[in-house]
Amino acid sequence: MDARRPLLVTGSYGQLGKAVIAEAGARAIPTEGCDVDTIDIANRGAVTSWIIERRPRAVINCAAYTAVDDCEDHEDEARAVNATAVAHLAGACNTIGSKLIQISTDYVFDGTAKKPYREDDPVAPASAYGRTKLLGEQAARTADDHLIVRTAWLYGFGGRHFVGAIRRQIDAGNRQLRVVADQFGSPTFCDDLAAAILDLAAVGASGTVHAANTGITSWHGFAAEIARQLGARVEVVAVATSEFPRPARRPAYSGLDTSRLAELIGRRLPTWQDALTRYLGSACAS
Repeated sequence: MDARRPLLVTGSYGQLGKAVIAEAGARAIPTEGCDVDTIDIANRGAVTSWIIERRPRAVINCAAYTAVDDCEDHEDEARAVNATAVAHLAGACNTIGSKLIQISTDYVFDGTAKKPYREDDPVAPASAYGRTKLLGEQAARTADDHLIVRTAWLYGFGGRHFVGAIRRQIDAGNRQLRVVADQFGSPTFCDDLAAAILDLAAVGASGTVHAANTGITSWHGFAAEIARQLGARVEVVAVATSEFPRPARRPAYSGLDTSRLAELIGRRLPTWQDALTRYLGSACAS
């Protein structure tokens, strides 16, 4: 890609958007972000004008309607952000020959697998969130030059996530945590994902790639490791998903096979335990 042209990042206030912009800055890549207060990506005219005026080398779409349970009752609103807006981005990118990098999710799978999902495994989302994100993937594929990066269980700086929720419970003095033990996935630190996204862009990757920190655990295992690394004297009790009924069905297993990522950029991402250590050790996470 032409290094003289900037990167555009949507969802720049979110934890992944912030991480991508920070990583691009560290690499001296000119970058501009936008969020809902500057550009409504569901507005085709606004999106098209914004992209055409700036002529970016790539648009990295970190914007999404991510309230999984809310999507069940607001699927039309979720579709507008997670799918229709992606079609607008793809059309604008085609107009000026820019690459579209779309961030997607493990929720496009039904969660019945017994081994990590590969990029070409059948998709069958079991929730409104997963359905709208799958439609977003389909919209992204209308971009002549596109890359879809599926990831999972994100946490980072400046957003709400599982690590923060567990830490708040510990800080509040809770001595027993009840955490689901029958859902398995790949916890992923936004800083590591941001580096992978820019590495993929640098090598001209296209199609679909799974990117997540290495290793698979349950929410219970993740919580136990958070408590251990914090030195917290708490009991982490394993419970079944059925004890915490939620509007949206979660995949029971959504580990991601990242072999293609390793082939493309020459490395796997660090283990999820290592990533957690770096996140908790940062002053920003304190």
